[in-house]
Amino acid sequence: MLFDTSVRRELARSFGATLVVLLTIVLTLGLVRTVGAAAQGRVSAQDVLLLLGFSGIGQLAPLLALSMFIAVVHTLGRVWRDSEMVIWNSAGVPLLRFMRPVARMSWPVCLAVAALVLFVTPWMNRQAAQLVLQYAERSDLSRVTPGVFQLSRDGRSVFFIERDREDSQDAPTKARSVFIHTQAENRETLTTAQSGELVSRADGRYLALSQGHRVDREVDNAQSSQASFASALVRIGDAPNASRADVTPKTMATWDLLQLATPEAHGELAWRIGLALAAVNLLVLGVVLSVSNPRKPSQWGVLFALLTFVVYFNLINLSQSWVQSQRWQLWSGLAALHGGVAALALVMLWWRSQAIGWRITYLWDLGAKRDARP
Repeated sequence: MLFDTSVRRELARSFGATLVVLLTIVLTLGLVRTVGAAAQGRVSAQDVLLLLGFSGIGQLAPLLALSMFIAVVHTLGRVWRDSEMVIWNSAGVPLLRFMRPVARMSWPVCLAVAALVLFVTPWMNRQAAQLVLQYAERSDLSRVTPGVFQLSRDGRSVFFIERDREDSQDAPTKARSVFIHTQAENRETLTTAQSGELVSRADGRYLALSQGHRVDREVDNAQSSQASFASALVRIGDAPNASRADVTPKTMATWDLLQLATPEAHGELAWRIGLALAAVNLLVLGVVLSVSNPRKPSQWGVLFALLTFVVYFNLINLSQSWVQSQRWQLWSGLAALHGGVAALALVMLWWRSQAIGWRITYLWDLGAKRDARP
């Protein structure tokens, strides 16, 4: 009882500290990327925190697996460096016995990884894609920030408006002091109006201008024409279709992917199921990689564990691409990769346990012979 409690307590502390550090790094990088996308006009500035949350939860599954793997290597490596493992082995506790507290500590993490990668992450990807799509399908008027010149999506028009104070801030449709500069192939058009209102029709979106002035200028011969108008319609985009969303295997539910027989669906399943299986295999590999020589203490165990995780994670991505290209079948590819890693980890664990047992037996017999000398 004392053995299991002490190992699980130290594993929990190491796992929590590692997860906090990794999650902080990932969220910081995601924040920089999301803010950059908002500055470029690809996403709404109001959705930055929401997209950051979606991105963080989407990356949580591999972070949990990596944190648990590092926690196992670091905790058991410390036991080896402090010569505690020699004491436990001398007391009849083999290396295989450490799998019990590791499994009792890590099974909720493995279930969380499987639930995230199979159910939660696809839903998060779908919600994030819908946010980006809805912002892309918004009219140029609703994307313009009051008091700021902004380029339209097609790059041909520059807008400047002052939003109406009585209009809704969530879905603006009215504006005042409208300025529009449009450049076609051989013509430049400058349009100003006192007010404008967004109008949706079957063939697209229009801006209904009131009390305005328009100047047309030919680029080749510099001829220009002017006109004043009481009302005018300016097309600014296609008809809204916010219900349409790009359906990709990354955003589809796992049950829907199982119903499809396409290579893309099987490739996404290979990645999702593979990551869930990898979380279990990494636990056995962590126990094996923690073995070190107490007389030569070093910190290379954690670095080697990171390298092992990177290689394993890249193999998962490679298996996904091979399944998509139909070089591998789904279930045979999963069995070949993850079954092979599991078999290799179990063989290494058994070999390490036998080698440690033989070494302790040899040292025990050698000490007994020395004590028996007259």
